[in-house]
Amino acid sequence: MATGIKDKIAIIGMGCTRFGERWEASGEDLIVEAFQECIQDAQIEKKDIEAAFFGTHYEEVNVGKSAIPMSVALKLPYIPVTRTENFCATATEAFRGACYAVASGACDVALALGMEKLKDTGFAGLPNAGSYGVMDFALGTNWTAPGQFAQLATAYSSTYGLPMEKIKQAIAHVSAKSHKNGAMNPKAHLRRVVTEEEVMAAPMIAYPLGLYDCCGVSDGAAAAIVATPEIARQVKKNKDYALVKALQIACTSGEESLFTNWDGAHVESTVRASLKAYQEAGIKNPREEISLMELHDCFSITEFVTYEDLQISPRGKAYEDIMSGVFDLNGKIPCQVDGGLKCFGHPIGASGLRMIYALYEQMLERVPEERKVKNARLGLAHNLGGIPNYNVVSVAIVGRD
Repeated sequence: MATGIKDKIAIIGMGCTRFGERWEASGEDLIVEAFQECIQDAQIEKKDIEAAFFGTHYEEVNVGKSAIPMSVALKLPYIPVTRTENFCATATEAFRGACYAVASGACDVALALGMEKLKDTGFAGLPNAGSYGVMDFALGTNWTAPGQFAQLATAYSSTYGLPMEKIKQAIAHVSAKSHKNGAMNPKAHLRRVVTEEEVMAAPMIAYPLGLYDCCGVSDGAAAAIVATPEIARQVKKNKDYALVKALQIACTSGEESLFTNWDGAHVESTVRASLKAYQEAGIKNPREEISLMELHDCFSITEFVTYEDLQISPRGKAYEDIMSGVFDLNGKIPCQVDGGLKCFGHPIGASGLRMIYALYEQMLERVPEERKVKNARLGLAHNLGGIPNYNVVSVAIVGRD
């Protein structure tokens, strides 16, 4: 019977570039930048890496269709290098590949790296992704990402009877909280504090989502080196590493779009992935056991409903938790401690590993006192790729030894 990978994988090194409009750097430059910090942190040599996984989503605006550009950029020693792609879970897929390679015994040390360079397109949003196949029927000529996610708010209001003005108030708090955290992070793209009043007064994008409720696009890369716990104890004698507690991915089956039992106020894939992750990690009460979270806040309403999908907030009660400060930096379960997608932007192939990097930093107490989470033991990272009714979701949980 499968037992999962809890405590079978150690993260011995991580690296993350500064995210932003990196006009001065190529995709290969970003790969090297993230890797250099990562391998220095891991305290190993490049020859010790036995396999690598490279996550990038848009082949048209990055480094090509294969993993070869990463192998060449890093001068990897003729090892297997695999490209992964799975919408916004792309970097987490790279991480999963590296973790499973080590857990299976196929290798002892593996690299996962995600990179995306979107600003060079000259376009404010995501590049044209072409045909989505079965997804085409849901898109239509007027489809937009803000429009699709904004409907979570109207469906939530209808399902739970929460007035839209209160939802707007809560998501303004969500956005302001993330900007406050991001302003303290030198690697974030957007580093300006905004007030809840500014958020609510911003230009409307798709009701009730205003400008400050939507994440932007950016350039960036992040990397992780994973190994067996035995190797981790050898190379990091001070236990300066983290352990993977769970790693789960769930893809939609299409039921949300084809049947009428989906309320439109939640993301079912998040529910399914989190349940499996908690089981794998041995977590019985996530609200009491999770120390901090990095959620896929592509839009502030996504973060709002994800609190409930992860069983952190009871159904219909996220508003109370948000407004009482549960997810603030000094709250019970801080969320977006580094600023989240809201402040880093969303270079799709890098975001998942950037989130794990934020948790890793906190676990090893490598952040300044003003943005440190006290007694951080278990961290959860969540990615959502696609739209609320057609998506892939990843949930990763990491912790101290």
